[in-house]
Amino acid sequence: MIIGVPSEVKEDENRVGLTPSGVGALLEEDHRVLLQNGAGKASGFDDEQYISLGAQICKTAQEVWRKSELIIKVKEPISSEWESMRKGQILFTYLHLAASKELTEAIIDSNVVALAYETVVQANGELPLLTPMSEVAGRMSVQAGTRFLEMDKGGSGILMGGVPGVAAGKVVIIGGGTVGMNAAIIAAGLGARVVVLDSSLSRLRYLDRVMAQNVEHLYSTREAIRQEICDADLVIGAVLLPGAKAPRVLYQEDLKTMREGSVLVDVSVDQGGCFETIHPTSHSDPVYCIDGIVHYGVTNIPGIVPRTSTPALTNSTLPYISAIAGKGWEQACREDLSLRAGLNAVDGSLTYKAVADNFGIEYVDPEVLLSVNV
Repeated sequence: MIIGVPSEVKEDENRVGLTPSGVGALLEEDHRVLLQNGAGKASGFDDEQYISLGAQICKTAQEVWRKSELIIKVKEPISSEWESMRKGQILFTYLHLAASKELTEAIIDSNVVALAYETVVQANGELPLLTPMSEVAGRMSVQAGTRFLEMDKGGSGILMGGVPGVAAGKVVIIGGGTVGMNAAIIAAGLGARVVVLDSSLSRLRYLDRVMAQNVEHLYSTREAIRQEICDADLVIGAVLLPGAKAPRVLYQEDLKTMREGSVLVDVSVDQGGCFETIHPTSHSDPVYCIDGIVHYGVTNIPGIVPRTSTPALTNSTLPYISAIAGKGWEQACREDLSLRAGLNAVDGSLTYKAVADNFGIEYVDPEVLLSVNV
C-alpha cells in the first residue's frame, strides 16, 4: 500500500505522523511511504533519515495526498486540506469530530474512510492511541498552568510548591483518568496540595493506592467541585467521553467563587471542553481572562514537545497502521474489534454513534457496512 505522511498544518503543531523507525518498519513490509519535504524536522528528524530507509520525499502536501492510499496524520484535517481528501482514500489520525460539525460534514462529503486514533478502544476499555498523548497532555497541563500562575503572565503569583513556612499551591483535577493521573503525578512532585475528583469509586480506590500522600481523592459531584475550586490556584479539566463531546463540569457562575488570578487548563477542549467558558487557543496565543480567571485552551498540547510526543505516538499507532496497510481497512477492522471502534466515517456514511447523535446526522452501524462488503 502507498502510505502518505504530509506535514501538519495546524497552528503550532510540530509532531509528524511517523518517525523514521516507523517508516522503516512499514518499508520492510513492502509498502511505499511518501513523506512531505521537511515533515519531520520539528520532531528532530531530517529528510535524509527517512530517505536512507527508503522513503520517497514529495515537495508538496498535495502530491502526498494525491498519490497515497492511506494518509497518516497527527491532527484533524483543517479546511485547507479538505479538498485533498477523496473517495476510497483511508485517513488515520486524531479526528475529534464531536467538536466540529463542519469537519464532520467535510469528512462525509469527501467519501473518505476515516479512522480516529481517539476512538480505538480495546476490550478492557483502554484507549491505546489516545493514552500516550493523554500522558503527555496531563503532565504538560501542570507545566503550563504553573507558568501562567506567574504574575507577569496574568496569574496570582503563586509558587506551586511553596517554601518552608509558606503554604504550597492547590491543584484541583477534575477527572481521574490518564490525563488526570499524569497531571496529579507532576503536581504532587512539585509539592502542591492536590485534589483529584472522579465519579468512579473503583478509579478513586486505585488512585488512592498508587498516588503520593499529598494527593486527596474525592467523589465528583457538582457541589464537591464548587467547594474545591474556591481556594484552588490551578484547576485542570480532564474529563473524557471517548469520541463524544466533553460534558460540562464547570460553569461561568463558578468563576465568581474562585480567587482572581487562578488558572483553568481544559485538556478536553479538543472535544468541546468541559468548562463552559473555554474556547480553543493556540500555543502562540494560549490564554485569555474571564472574570479574573486565566483560561488555557490549547487544543494540541503535546504539539509543543514533539521530540517526546512523536515517538510516543508512533510506538502506539504502528501496529494498527501495519494492519490497515497489510490487510486493507475492511479486513483489519473485521479481525480487530478495537480498530473497528476507530471507524468514524466510511464512503459518506457516519459510523460513530456519539458523533451522529451529537449533530443529528444519520448513523450507519459499521458492522452492517463490513458485512455487506464481505
